[in-house]
Amino acid sequence: MRVKTLVLGSMVLGLVLAGCAGGATTELPATSPPAEAAATEAPTEAPPPAPETIKVGAVIPLTGAFAGGGAQVQRGYQLAVEAVNAEGGIYVEEYDTQIPLELIELDDASDPNTTVSNLETLNSEHEVVAYLGGFGSSLHAAAAAVAEANQVPYLGVAFALYSVHQQGNQYLFSPFPKSPGLASATFDLLDSLPEDQRPSRIAILQESTDWGVEMATLWTDEAEARGYEIVAHEVYTPGSTDFTDSILTVQAADAQVLLALPTPPDGTTIYRQMGELGYAPPLALLIRAPDAPTWRDLGTVGDYVLLSPGWHNAMDFPGVDELNAAHAEMMDRPADPIVGPAYAAVQILADAIERAGTLDREAIREAIAATDLDTVVGPVTFNPDGTGNVQVAILQYQEGVVQLIWPKDFATADLVFPAPPYSER
Repeated sequence: MRVKTLVLGSMVLGLVLAGCAGGATTELPATSPPAEAAATEAPTEAPPPAPETIKVGAVIPLTGAFAGGGAQVQRGYQLAVEAVNAEGGIYVEEYDTQIPLELIELDDASDPNTTVSNLETLNSEHEVVAYLGGFGSSLHAAAAAVAEANQVPYLGVAFALYSVHQQGNQYLFSPFPKSPGLASATFDLLDSLPEDQRPSRIAILQESTDWGVEMATLWTDEAEARGYEIVAHEVYTPGSTDFTDSILTVQAADAQVLLALPTPPDGTTIYRQMGELGYAPPLALLIRAPDAPTWRDLGTVGDYVLLSPGWHNAMDFPGVDELNAAHAEMMDRPADPIVGPAYAAVQILADAIERAGTLDREAIREAIAATDLDTVVGPVTFNPDGTGNVQVAILQYQEGVVQLIWPKDFATADLVFPAPPYSER
């Protein structure tokens, strides 16, 4: 532009001189100095079209042996998705807009083989950005391998199996207590009792599954390290219908504490037969079976059992009051124990998607791994193996009401020990 201006100036000067030589005076109109070229900015690239929803796939046991727990998981997911969408969805920076969550649910009928096929369907037909798991260690163990193969982030609650986290999985995350924490908390509770009232004789009723072996080993190790005695160790096959021999063995051993982790149907059968045999252990901790609200159908026989479902609706964490209110509208009662962890899983996923700023699965996986979030189950972070750093809670049925007894900071009632005999309930 400067060169062109200089050339034009020379031409004008030549004309002026020529005019002067002819004796005429020519006045040129006033001209303004050439304007500087306006600086221009490159146009901002518009974000790509946003999808109508963010698809998340949940495989849940809504029928079969784990249906009672699966129903709680489902309610937790649904209530959390409703809460996210009520705020307009999740802001995704890649699209510069909020996008609602879409929860796609499939029932695996409590069958690990169906769990696998359902996850494959969610990946190939629905292209979900993440998986949400169901209820029960066997189902989650089957799911973890699929998540790893498909490289889809997987969040699972309601399972304590620890060994699956030791297989190098990069896509498995579980904000839920694991077997080592449960075993330790069991004996922390026992150790908290006055020494002159503390039980010392322990019986283990072991399910013949990977998780059954894992928990029995950890309970045994904790007992021996803390000076307790294992006086009976019975093993049974899931789905058994007659537990009479095992119950009588435990009773004859004069066990003061019974530890077990049966499925809801097996646990109901065990306790019904204990009632028929008149055996009421002074203290019994059954992980998993009493989680389902149908445990109340046992009446006084099922009372005073301890359970460890990972949460209680009296735990004073952000969002718990709102969750209880929403659950009460749905079920006419505060949130059930497994509802809280399931709700927290969606909170974690929503937070991770927003921080990732994209729906890319790998970016979401990395964001989940970096989670540091206050949820309805308390603050959650993850270890490199995908296990969550979360609070262990122990509850007890007391006259039909589920009370939180451990940790004591949140307790709604003291532990009832020893449990009264059936005739006094």
